[in-house]
Amino acid sequence: MDFLHVFSQLIATFDSTIRLATVLLIACLAGLYSERSGIFDIGLEGKMLISAFVSAAAAYETGSAWVGLLFGCGASIIFSLIHGLASITFRGNQLISGVAINFLASGLTVVIGNAWYGKGGQTPTLEGAARFGEITLPFANALRDVPLIGPIYSDLISGHKPLVYIGFLLVPLTWWLLFRTRFGLRLRAVGENPESVDTAGISVVRMRYTAVLICGLLCGIAGSYLSTSQGANFGREMTAGRGYIALAALIFAKWRPWYAMYACLLFGLLEAISNLYPNIDLGLFVIPVQFTQALPYILTVVILAGFVGKAIPPRAGGEPYVKER
Repeated sequence: MDFLHVFSQLIATFDSTIRLATVLLIACLAGLYSERSGIFDIGLEGKMLISAFVSAAAAYETGSAWVGLLFGCGASIIFSLIHGLASITFRGNQLISGVAINFLASGLTVVIGNAWYGKGGQTPTLEGAARFGEITLPFANALRDVPLIGPIYSDLISGHKPLVYIGFLLVPLTWWLLFRTRFGLRLRAVGENPESVDTAGISVVRMRYTAVLICGLLCGIAGSYLSTSQGANFGREMTAGRGYIALAALIFAKWRPWYAMYACLLFGLLEAISNLYPNIDLGLFVIPVQFTQALPYILTVVILAGFVGKAIPPRAGGEPYVKER
């Protein structure tokens, strides 16, 4: 009986981990494309925030979560184009541009949300088809009572929202695209040595804009997941620093897709522990809920402090490319 109880607790914890890690994973992959091309993007937070708001508003007005996802991705892509225009075309400081996008999204979502719905920046609650429903995989119900295997398949693997499966399928797709295709080779080369790429007749500007647009698309999916899958509406500042956590996971993963997934699962696990076990009793003392809630952010600081020097970013990262005449 004790074993079954512990096993069920583990299943619940890992199930929550997957749900919470999804948004971090998609945002981390978004930053991976951008930074591999040499464009640092601090604005992941802002693009996710504007996408979460627009997708929630569109889903509420149309009654379709898929339409909300489409509009959310569009809003995020527009913000990505702003970042690309500032960083690539006008060769501005990439970090300042990203921070500006975060401030812009933070202000716009509150002002527009309050003007439209009068709820202090929140959107109305999404119901029915306006939210993504859970997907039950084949034979999940039939295998539910099978010891060990049944709960793992029916409760842990099955029963997630569509964007969860899309997020984890993006990992092998990103690995294949970056390391097994000509496009991926060129993208990585642009981030390492844009002069050589330009000499070979490949447009550095086009490749970097392509990476920025992919980043915007994925941030749009991540933001839409927050408001139409993980939540049931948009709330003020609902990203809660997840864009920065995704950047920390990207550094921890050394800009590699599979390692990024493991890093995001680690962050998701810490958040799941803080949600499911707010006060951890160790016998001699009790770990308060405030500490468990701060765990993901503490790990972010530790990673940035300890791994920034060890993880080597793309050599041309953060530097605008000026074509030699």
